[in-house]
Amino acid sequence: MKAFEPFTLKNLQLKNRFVMPPMCMYSAQNNDGRVQDFHLAHYGIRAAGNIGLVIVEATGVRPEGRITDQCLGLWDDSQIPGMKRLVEMIKSQDAVPAIQLIHAGRKSTTTGTRCLAPTAIAFNDHPITYEEMTTEDIARVVSAFGQAARRAREAGFMGVEIHGAHGYLIHQFLSPLSNLREDAYGQDRSLFLQEIVKEVGKHWPRDMALWIRISATDWLEGGVTPQSWTQVLNALPRKMDMVHVSSGGLQKAPVRPYPGYMLPLAVEIKKGTGLPVIGVGHLDDDQLIMHALESGMVDLAAMGRELLRNPNKVNDLAWRYGYNDIVTRQYQRAYKERM
Repeated sequence: MKAFEPFTLKNLQLKNRFVMPPMCMYSAQNNDGRVQDFHLAHYGIRAAGNIGLVIVEATGVRPEGRITDQCLGLWDDSQIPGMKRLVEMIKSQDAVPAIQLIHAGRKSTTTGTRCLAPTAIAFNDHPITYEEMTTEDIARVVSAFGQAARRAREAGFMGVEIHGAHGYLIHQFLSPLSNLREDAYGQDRSLFLQEIVKEVGKHWPRDMALWIRISATDWLEGGVTPQSWTQVLNALPRKMDMVHVSSGGLQKAPVRPYPGYMLPLAVEIKKGTGLPVIGVGHLDDDQLIMHALESGMVDLAAMGRELLRNPNKVNDLAWRYGYNDIVTRQYQRAYKERM
């Protein structure tokens, strides 16, 4: 079955098609963005559960770019050693480590920092004072993405995911609903992302996998769409190696999630760009997960909350579908005793 076949993307050699997507754990301490023992245990046990690709949670490229004070960061070289420990833990359990880089923009709730946005438009009912970014602010953030990519490489990560989804800063620049600027960054709303991709490319070699997570739709009239995203992706100065297709997060929207509700968006992005896609979105039904992979709707399947509930989800699937020999050796007796 395709789900249990290897997947190769540049330097990435995945043993299967299952992904642990980035999910914030809000477990850094002392407002320093550094890896804690919890992170080692959290990611390590899921890597041991047979996941092919582990994407570490949204990691701030600047202090004000984190979602909360408890989020991880890579804005300083002193954060590299902790990330190295995390990389080593993931690799030791035969999974491939990647990291998601973020600036939260107007969705940041960090204390003692400025809350930056393309345009000073509030996110829902956030009781925060927003600042429209100057061109100097933009240049600092662009540079920070590049430096964070450098640190990620020094820490040993094998892939980088740029967070362009869920209403965070890159998404804010791209959506007509949150970017009302009249300068170059409003006339071409993709310019900010273009500059980030170019800067990251200075520090992340072309032979190493670089991809982006997107919200393919805002689920709101006048927002981003799969068509607009396809145009943006096809015009980037460095073509992405893959697209992690999600949706929403810019503002409250009238959407009711159901298992697999974002898979059609992934199909559309894959068709429009010709790139491999990671599918996500309430993938907690075994038959749905396997169908999405076997049918070619998606190239990789990301399971978020399902992996929080059950770190051995991939082992469960392997046993259920007859791939008993690939179940993590140390856990095999738990499955044999079920027979």
